[in-house]
Parts: sequence; structure tokens; C-alpha cells
Amino acid sequence: MSTEKKISELFSLKEKIAIVTGALGLIGKHHCHALAEAGANVVVCDLNESQCAKFASSLSVLSLGIGVNITDKKSVLSLKRKVLSNYGKIDILVNNAAINDKFEDPQSALEESKFENYPVEMFKKSLDVNVTGMFICSQVLGSEMANRGSGSIINVASTYGVVAPDQSIYKNEKGEQSFYKSAAYPVTKGAVISFTRFLATYWANKGVRVNTLSPGGVKDNQEEFFVKNYSNRTPLGRMAFPTDYKGALVFLASDASSYMTGANLVVDGGWTAW
Repeated sequence: MSTEKKISELFSLKEKIAIVTGALGLIGKHHCHALAEAGANVVVCDLNESQCAKFASSLSVLSLGIGVNITDKKSVLSLKRKVLSNYGKIDILVNNAAINDKFEDPQSALEESKFENYPVEMFKKSLDVNVTGMFICSQVLGSEMANRGSGSIINVASTYGVVAPDQSIYKNEKGEQSFYKSAAYPVTKGAVISFTRFLATYWANKGVRVNTLSPGGVKDNQEEFFVKNYSNRTPLGRMAFPTDYKGALVFLASDASSYMTGANLVVDGGWTAW
């Protein structure tokens, strides 16, 4: 009798426990919905615990909301204890939490975002959240998977972890540079991809698969000139919808990708193809 799984079984996450960091963000919420729709119990993690709990209650599968600061190891250890107390195991970790540059004063954004002027404090903050936070979560939560002998870690990077920013898309209709994409985001997202390769090979004999998901830009009330520039720069001719990553995420989390580790799954409308 064949033991080969059907496609519906390969993609199923029924009885799996999935932790998503940065879960209240635009893509984070859709990551949670995707995992829940595939059958997983989702642990919704972000800084605001009450908002996490509220959002978790809206998911299609009974889920849990827990506030966590991913840059604080004690906070992540507390998260692990709570998850194990409620569910007894961890099957999936989505390291989605990240910060992107936000300049408080639009008038000074152009000068402040120039590499020559970019504040070291902002660079360090990006490293702390985007890289160190991912490291801590993987160390604390991933070790639990390695001890059990199975699990899937998905680190969310970006096309800017693969290629350099195209600074021309930040020019307005008059051809004026509105701001520059700084070094912080591409540097930290490149580190995410490298860390994935490290951990995938380190835990390969422990049954823990580690892969990267690299999304392209998502349409989210950006200025019209930027959406137009980005769309013209993309072979598929548009920015991503927040739902465009649901299938890729479930694929990486499930047995459908059981022979895949250390890989970078790029879903960018063809951005990096030219």
C-alpha cells in the first residue's frame, strides 16, 4: 500500500503550531491567515499583547496572541514557555518582524536618508530588530524544534536582500528625489538570507528545515508616483497584493517543501529577473 501523500495532505498544517513574529503588520496578518486556513494553530506575536489577542481571535483556527519583544531574550524565553504550556510543541516559526526606515520629518528625509548623512543609530536599530531579533527567536524557539527532531523556520527577507535598491523609483513626477533607500534595509535583509543558509546546514541533521521568503514591494497607500515607478520596474506590471505571499508561505511551512532547505524563495513579480 502506497504511503505517498496527496497534494491536499502535503499542504495541510492541521495540528501544527505556528509562531509568527511581527504578526500585526500588513503582511504579518496575511501570514497568520494563511497558516490558519491551512489548519495550523497560530501564535500571533507582536509588541502589543492585547492587539495580538484580538487579532488571534479573528483567525479561522483557535489561536493565541502573545506580546513579545524579539530583541529581548528574556521576552522570547517567556514566549516559548507560554507556547509550550498551551500547545506542548512548536512546529513552525515565521521570523517576519522587521523595521523599515521612517523619517519623522518629511522635509529632512532627503538629506537624512543620504548614505553620507544616514544616522548610525538608525542603522544599529535595524540590525537589532531585523537581524538580532531573528537570531534570538531562532535560537530560543528553533532549539525546541531541533530537540524534537522536526520543524520549519521561515525567515522573511526582501528583494533588497538579493539586489541593490533602485534609487530612481523614489523620484517624483518632477524627477526630484523624494528620499534615498538607505543601506540598513538591504544590509539586514542580506544578512537574513545568509543566516538562513547557516542555520539550514547547521540543523539539517536535526530535522529542522530553514528557508527564506523574499517578497517584493506591497501596495499600501504609497504615493501615486512611487506605485507607478515600482510597477513600471516590475515585469508583471504591478506591486504585490498582501495576499500574494500566502501560497508561498504555506508551501515553505508544510511538507510540500520537505526536500527544501537553505533556499531563498523569491516572490517579486519578476523584479529580480532583470
